[in-house]
Amino acid sequence: MAIEKLLIANRGEIALRIHRASHEMGIKTVAVHSTADADAMHVRLADEAVCIGPPAAKDSYLNIPAIISAAEITGADAIHPGYGFLSENERFAEIIEAHDMIFVGPKPEHIRTMGDKVEAKRTAVALGLPVVPGSPGAVTYGEECRKMAEEIGYPVLIKAASGGGGRGMKVVPDADSLESLMGQASSEAAAAFGDPTVYMEKYLGNPRHIEFQIFGDGRGNAIHLGERDCSLQRRHQKVLEEAPSPIISAEERARMGGICADAMAKMSYRGAGTIEFLWENGEFFFIEMNTRIQVEHPVTEMITGFDLVREQIRIAGGRDLSVKQEDLEFRGHAMECRINAEDPRTFLPSPGKVTNYHAAGGMHVRVDSGLYAGYSIPPYYDSMIGKLIVYGRTRESCMMRMRRALEEMVIAGVKTNIPLHQALLADPDVIHGDYTIKWLEEWLAKQDEAAKA
Repeated sequence: MAIEKLLIANRGEIALRIHRASHEMGIKTVAVHSTADADAMHVRLADEAVCIGPPAAKDSYLNIPAIISAAEITGADAIHPGYGFLSENERFAEIIEAHDMIFVGPKPEHIRTMGDKVEAKRTAVALGLPVVPGSPGAVTYGEECRKMAEEIGYPVLIKAASGGGGRGMKVVPDADSLESLMGQASSEAAAAFGDPTVYMEKYLGNPRHIEFQIFGDGRGNAIHLGERDCSLQRRHQKVLEEAPSPIISAEERARMGGICADAMAKMSYRGAGTIEFLWENGEFFFIEMNTRIQVEHPVTEMITGFDLVREQIRIAGGRDLSVKQEDLEFRGHAMECRINAEDPRTFLPSPGKVTNYHAAGGMHVRVDSGLYAGYSIPPYYDSMIGKLIVYGRTRESCMMRMRRALEEMVIAGVKTNIPLHQALLADPDVIHGDYTIKWLEEWLAKQDEAAKA
């Protein structure tokens, strides 16, 4: 059924992104917001807006009854969760469907399967995806666990079965520290996610983080839209992403993309998803799947010309995929810098009033942000306030354009990480694409040492 009115269960730049795609499709929008976001740009632009609670996310953006009520009183027939918040909450998806509304996202059972990292790994194996050697399921300390660690080979990685972001994750260097570090990981997992379950896998020394964007129609058809390189990370949080990866060949892209698309077709997966891998020495190892739109989706849009959010809404409305795999072309290079309201050296959040704002512009420059002069960035949410995305025919021209765009970007009144991005794009390793998931933290440590000296 065609969607006529879409409630956007999110905030910030992704809420604005969904609103824009909806209006381009002739779909009316409903914004929901906390009291702290009453003046947000997506609230100003939506056809209707409903306040769903006080600033704390648990009382507003995570408040399922308030969101469902807002949808019912405005007559929305669909809900888009964006990313974060309730986007990978299978219960939320089930409740939406139980209220005869459309959930713009995957089937609830696929969210559940891929949200449990142990079950996700089992599923990945069954679907033919290459995985990191490790335990077939949850582990508890004992003789069998010790034997497994020896077979996998130290160092091993203990990871929380629920959640992510580096919490409930411990690198175990040897047998002597296995029991204590497993206990710490389990305790952290219980505190952060309410689930103490952990599993074990081989610790890869210095990999890259490569992810493939996929799309399914829910009826056994799926495509891939190439890979993104998200290796520039700090504390497991992505900082700068690019597509295509500097180290993946066209042949490897087609091979691995095909494996990912085939896996999603077997699942009858619906909507957008991202299959994340660690890559080392020419090999891919599945780590997890995100059953939602990603923050970094614009770089894929730039090199394919394919509107991912529009396609999400189309698929949710029961339409077929708008393209076949053979119709997709990967052209040029794109990069995204995540712009955060934070001190570029200490990374402490910097909320406050934006006194002056000028978005970078020019050919092949895109800014996804809800900022405007006079807007007050609230202190209650993630510090990301925008994304600067640029395209070039080559990686070199893309980087030159990004440097120029960063120079042009003005966000006054708060501190931002723009100087960090400028420094990164001047570093020879980044210029040559020679970096891994450990590179940025090591680079930051060197910068701190140099500053102290």
